[in-house]
Amino acid sequence: MKTLFLVRHAKSSRDDPSVPDRERPLNERGLHDAPMMGQRLSRSGVKPDRLVSSPALRALTTARLLADAIGYPRQDIAIDDSIYESSPERLLAVIRGLDDKLSCVMVFGHNPEFAELTHRLAPEVTEMPTCAVAEFRFDGAAWADVGVLDPAKVKFDTPKR
Repeated sequence: MKTLFLVRHAKSSRDDPSVPDRERPLNERGLHDAPMMGQRLSRSGVKPDRLVSSPALRALTTARLLADAIGYPRQDIAIDDSIYESSPERLLAVIRGLDDKLSCVMVFGHNPEFAELTHRLAPEVTEMPTCAVAEFRFDGAAWADVGVLDPAKVKFDTPKR
């Protein structure tokens, strides 16, 4: 069984238009929501084998805050440049390229591609607000099965729930 978490970055700041997109920080709400969502995951016993993040500051900060809450070492977060300014197909390629020894992985990134991929895997999920967490469990033994097999189980959570 493979468990995939798609996590959209928490709310970011657009206060300073001179800040490049990749360097936009989380705003106050984002700094609150990311640890809160991590605490929810921790209470439900989530223990991922790997966290993979976009290099954008808002995604990486979300990953770090969530990692702290679930007891995952920040220094072990993998950064994948191809997650930034990606596409659902490229995200699937990243996921399908994961080591099959890993059983549970969290990927942190951006809309619209996260919402599109989430909707493709679970048509009942139609949007991916900031700091939303979509969990997919697949009965396959290989990450290459993601997007080929339908998920056996889907959970979806947002900070406002």
